[in-house]
Amino acid sequence: MPSRMCLSTIHNTKGILHASNGTSTNERWEENSCAMDSLYDIQLISQTVPVILDNSDAWFQVLSEGKRLGKNGIMHVKGVSRAELKENRYYSNALLINRTASPLAWFAECKDRKNRRSVRLPYSLLPKKASKRLRDAADKIKELLGDYDAIHVRRGDRLKTRTDKSGVKRSQFPHLDRDTQPQFIQKRIAKWVPPGRTLFIASNERKPGFFTPLSSRYKLAYSSNYSYMLDPLIENNYQLFMVERLIFQDARTFIKTFKEDEGDLFLTDDPKKTSNNWQIPVYTEEKEN
Repeated sequence: MPSRMCLSTIHNTKGILHASNGTSTNERWEENSCAMDSLYDIQLISQTVPVILDNSDAWFQVLSEGKRLGKNGIMHVKGVSRAELKENRYYSNALLINRTASPLAWFAECKDRKNRRSVRLPYSLLPKKASKRLRDAADKIKELLGDYDAIHVRRGDRLKTRTDKSGVKRSQFPHLDRDTQPQFIQKRIAKWVPPGRTLFIASNERKPGFFTPLSSRYKLAYSSNYSYMLDPLIENNYQLFMVERLIFQDARTFIKTFKEDEGDLFLTDDPKKTSNNWQIPVYTEEKEN
């Protein structure tokens, strides 16, 4: 795994990303990335699948040995089955095989959720392997929450619109803005979350008090309620979301924004996967047949 992860400004509001003049490439990379072990517990992951970071002595030894071995050293392949990699001596004798076929990318998330035969590790693996300090923070927050439900409301980056030639605004998620408004959330989750419950809300909505109307029915909680605990710890929104994901996992009921898997509870019927089908946003309640 890479020893550092690139940070997108879209998902970072902590201020560690900034324009710097007169800095070297390495310095800019340090500013615009975070250490992988600040996100994940590498030793904990290695109990399931061994992990080598690309700044470790072990990795440099592998690269040096691969260079010495020439064509039997490091191979970049794509579209080759696991069986062939194991049985074909051309591949099986290689010291190291990179299945992404890119010298710049040594791992890639499998996004084909339908073809589960190509997925050997569960999707829940990495969220549960957060670094110890993030796990400890999540455990303390869960203890303070007690018996709670949780909801992830993704707005912000998903509410982008563009104007067509006729001047009409269109969206890739035509119902999302409507479905993630408090009044629609309350109606949607009423059958899943009884009134009076503690509801933990994680969202990239930036308007203060946006979810306040839900307080008439639920006891609302946010990660910001625990800023005294998280502010000294959290350096970027990647770390914050990892804490929130750990909180999701122990909620009595967890509701996502989009449906991802069978059995999910979700807020909008818009598909999560984006397409080039830009539609006029819908803000009115649709009548049921």
